[in-house]
Amino acid sequence: MKTETKVLKKVSLGKLETEKAVEFVKSTFLTALSDALELTKVSAPAVVLTGTGINDDLNGIERPVRFPIKDWAEKRAEVVHSLAKWKRLRLKEYEIPVGKGIVTDMRALRPDEVLSPLHSIYVDQFDWEKCIHTKDRTLEVLKATVQRIYQALKLTELRVSETYDHLTPFLPEQITFLHSEDLLAKYPSLNAKEREDAAAREYGAFFLIGIGGVLQDGKKHDGRAPDYDDWSTTTSEGKKGLNGDIVVWNPILKRSFELSSMGIRVDETALMRQLELEESLDRRDYYYHQLLLKGTLPQSIGGGIGQSRLAMLLLQKQHIGEVQVSIWTDEIHTAANVRGIQLL
Repeated sequence: MKTETKVLKKVSLGKLETEKAVEFVKSTFLTALSDALELTKVSAPAVVLTGTGINDDLNGIERPVRFPIKDWAEKRAEVVHSLAKWKRLRLKEYEIPVGKGIVTDMRALRPDEVLSPLHSIYVDQFDWEKCIHTKDRTLEVLKATVQRIYQALKLTELRVSETYDHLTPFLPEQITFLHSEDLLAKYPSLNAKEREDAAAREYGAFFLIGIGGVLQDGKKHDGRAPDYDDWSTTTSEGKKGLNGDIVVWNPILKRSFELSSMGIRVDETALMRQLELEESLDRRDYYYHQLLLKGTLPQSIGGGIGQSRLAMLLLQKQHIGEVQVSIWTDEIHTAANVRGIQLL
């Protein structure tokens, strides 16, 4: 089904009004998300110790910001990329019961990001994690969780449009579920990014299942570290993957727009399988991985939802620098000024 084309009013908020609107988006969505998934907000770390395996490795190639600690015999720490694994430790430490979870206000630095209207080196996410039963490690539970998150997103969009009447809601009522293998079969001549653009244009919002494993064409749709999301388990549908991304159509940028990466987390079997597939068996000796392999960590589902991405989308901004403070090259500042974009 083709998504409806909605006429969006071109009205700009000033910088101070934008700051207020960004806070409104974030607080409204955090409340809706917490209610939908039964989450309690907890504190988040800015740094973790190097060599523990706790930091998120993202695609496995990004370099964290590292530094020595003077008062700790120069022991090294690093700025977080995200809290994908740290949150699972917190579920155990806080003795969170099955069916409940936590959410954090995560702030990260990713210096290897390519600067663009969608990416800066500063990343802010609502990082969430929820305890589940072993029997709940299913595609059905994953989809049900995605639907609850999407309804929180829709509720936030409604509240934003009620508060700022120049902003017209545009997201479809329901989110569509697609598998990365199906997307490849549907658009065999397109690369991964072009396939996402085509699907977002057609459906308006979709959850792309199965990211991290090799597809039928011998390539991955996108990279995933081997030690948090389960992307290699074969489901009842006969396809691999208990993870995915929430992607929507951005009517301002006229392209696909990823809002969230999430999934059911690896158990001991999936961890070892994925470490072997990625030739990363040396990670078994890390503190985090040893806890998981000994069965001391709870089964969980979790993910990260970009705060600035969310504000950018719902406030219908052209550049992520309009809704967060970061650093940009002179060329980016000049291009923004030419287009009338107000970087914070």
